[in-house]
Order: sequence, then structure tokens, then C-alpha cells
Amino acid sequence: MREILIIGAGRSASSLIQYLLDQSEEEQLHLVIADLSLELAQKKTSNHPNATAIALDIFNEIQRKTAIQQSDIVISMLPAHLHIEIAKDCVLFKKNLVTASYISEAMQALDAEVKKNGLIFMNEIGLDPGIDHMSAMKVIDEIRENGGKMLLFESFCGGLVAPESDTNLWNYKFTWAPRNVVLAGQGGVAKFIQEGTYKYIPYTSLFRRTEFLEVDGYGKFEAYSNRDSLKYRSIYGLEDILTLYRGTIRRVGFSKAWNMFVQLGMTDDSYVMEDSENMSYRQFMNSFLPYHPTDSVEIKTRLLLKIDQDDIMWDKLLELDLFNDNKIVGLKNATPAHILEKILSDSWTLEPDDKDMIVMYHKFGYELDGKKVQMDSQMVCIGQDQTYTAMAKTVGLPVAIATLLILNGKIKTTGVQIPIRKEVYMPILKELEQYGIHFIEKPMPYLGYKYS
Repeated sequence: MREILIIGAGRSASSLIQYLLDQSEEEQLHLVIADLSLELAQKKTSNHPNATAIALDIFNEIQRKTAIQQSDIVISMLPAHLHIEIAKDCVLFKKNLVTASYISEAMQALDAEVKKNGLIFMNEIGLDPGIDHMSAMKVIDEIRENGGKMLLFESFCGGLVAPESDTNLWNYKFTWAPRNVVLAGQGGVAKFIQEGTYKYIPYTSLFRRTEFLEVDGYGKFEAYSNRDSLKYRSIYGLEDILTLYRGTIRRVGFSKAWNMFVQLGMTDDSYVMEDSENMSYRQFMNSFLPYHPTDSVEIKTRLLLKIDQDDIMWDKLLELDLFNDNKIVGLKNATPAHILEKILSDSWTLEPDDKDMIVMYHKFGYELDGKKVQMDSQMVCIGQDQTYTAMAKTVGLPVAIATLLILNGKIKTTGVQIPIRKEVYMPILKELEQYGIHFIEKPMPYLGYKYS
């Protein structure tokens, strides 16, 4: 039996583990599922004879090294900053490594050693990053092979709630780490290029500069800009492209409403609020508003945000129970962002029967035989339940498929890499179609941005 060590048994690992268990007899696989919580690891084994659960503290060097040394290949489903010690051990013991995370500088620094040892460290092989890379490169490579010249590439992705589970005014529920949603867009200006002109959007304006998208069968969506779209020029070989933009998808109206939190200062994570543990939701709201001898918190909020009481924006705030003086934050030494996350979790946590939804949308503009043409590519994936979510499926399956391809010698290129080569993306995209993850491509009139 070939041993696959999976480190991290969280929500995103469910579809990954199930796929490998389903393949385990035919492919002679034994899964070692390692997590800090033995109970969680045991739950993920599903009592399968080809799976073993172990408790693993990755900061325990002996435990970590022993588990890695005994494996044939390692999958790390831990947060990105925890991969590096695992990666160093994989070099030491000459083991291939697969992660769904962005390549860090520390990971990239291992590239020469990884190549020297004939190893494959496949990163960014989840959803975004992952399926976005593969589906984009497939079309870009096809355009180039047919003699086309890329002019425009726009890519959008969002983790949303499925239409049948969309039950609040925000048309949104947490399908991934809530903290990442609260802090989205912070830590740097959004940078992209349109028709050869560089564009910059500061955080304070980010949620008021949106693009609209029409997804067949699912209606209208909006997208706000991701932080740095420009780095994808070199990744995708698009150094001469005129337009390059990447964005995050939400339902129409979400960004305008979210901007209220940004303007109030509630998404700030840079300071701790005094006595946050005993603060009520209403006091939290009031702490960002000016003093007035007679006006209520509600009136001050409407005046500051310039919203009328019959505005849907007001109803969205009321729905979150932000003005409740009996609900207590209950978090010690909390930042505004921490408190906002707690409040939103009250309303935006998926119910047991809820389903999530992933939407991905690419636009490819190019010149072919002297004509400007456009191809749009759309993918929608809806989750099965709270264990096998669309997010777990789209993150976990590419990781699992890539692991098996590496194990079977089908992926040969060594080094620290991402899935932008044909030997990687072609078989993975083809197999993903069997699991309902497929892109619908259709020709569109080329619009571009005439007045950039």
C-alpha cells in the first residue's frame, strides 16, 4: 500500500479524503489523516479500512518528522503559514508535497533544493488559487495555439450561498473563514490594468467600484477588485496584455451594504476596543458615532451613512440586530473586525440544511485574423450538504487528483510550482467534469474599455 499523509482534517478536507478513499482499493492507497484533534481525524476516516487517524501537533518535531518519513507523499491542508516546516521535512526525507495555498517566499526559496532532489511541490491547486489557474491557462493556451493575441483577461470567483438557501437580505452567508471575509481588501491598494492604463483603488473606495456579471441560469452578480491583479501577468505569460483584472463575486447590492461597515470603521483590525467583553451590540455601533444629546443611535447611524429609514440598506442593518442592547459581544481584547465577525456569524452561519455555491467567471479578449473577439467561461458548483460543500469539493478534489497523478508519475516536472502546465491542468480539468465541475464557454462580442 502507498501511504498518503494528509495533515489537517478541517472542512476543506472532506471531499479530498472521500475521493482518495474511493480510489484506495484500486490504487492501493493507505491514508494517514493527521490533525491536532484526533476526534476530528477519526471522523474523517469514515471507519474505512484503508484510513488511519492520528493526533499530530506539527510543532512537535519528532511527531511531524516521523509521520512525514513514513509516507510516500504529503498533503498539507493547514493554513498557509504552517506549511514551511512540513515542506523542509519533505525536502529532508525526499517526499513530494501538495498544498492548496499560495506560494510563500519561504516556499519559493526551497525551489532549487526541491529540483535537486527530483521532487514536486505542487501549490495553489485548490479553487482560487487552483481551478482558476487551470481553467484560465487551458483557454489562454488554446488561443495562442490558434494564432490569437491576448488583449483582455478578467477573472472572478466567489463563495456564496446557493439560491435555495439564500434567506437573508444580504444574499450572503459564510461559506469559508469568516475572518477572511471581514478583512477582505485590506493590506494594500487594489491594482489592475485596463486598456494599457494602470488603475488603483484604495480600500476606502473598493466596495463602491464594482463590475456586473450575468451568469446563465443564476442571474446578476457583482464583483469588487482583488488586491493585486498585476502579478498574474508574469504567472500566465501575459506581459503585453492591455486589460487584466481579478475580482471577488457577490450578489448585487452586497458591496454597497458592506461599504457601510468600512465607512464606520468596523472592519479595522489594528486596535483593541476597551472593555469589549462587556460591550453590547448597540454600544459597539454607538462607539463609531458622534455624540448627540437627544438623537438615538438609530438616527445618528442614518444621518452619518446618509440612508433613509425606507432604504433597503437600513433593513439590512436591522436584520443583523446591530442595535440590540441586550446582546453582549463577550470577546476579550477584541478589535472592531473581531466584533463584527461575531455579530455577522449570528446571522450568516449556514444552517444544517443549507447549501453553498461557487461561481467562477473568466473573460478572454483576443485578436485573431485581424478581428477582436471574446470568449466567456462560466462555472457554477452547488454543495451537497454541510460536509460535502461546494467549497470543500472545489478545493479538495483538485488537490486529491493532483496527488494521485504525482504518485502515479503522470506529472513529471519538478520544483516548487503551480498548476499552469498542460500535463497538470488537462487531466485534472477532465476528471473534475465527472464531478460536476465544468466550464461552459461561449463566444461574446468584444467590448473592451474604449475610454480607459
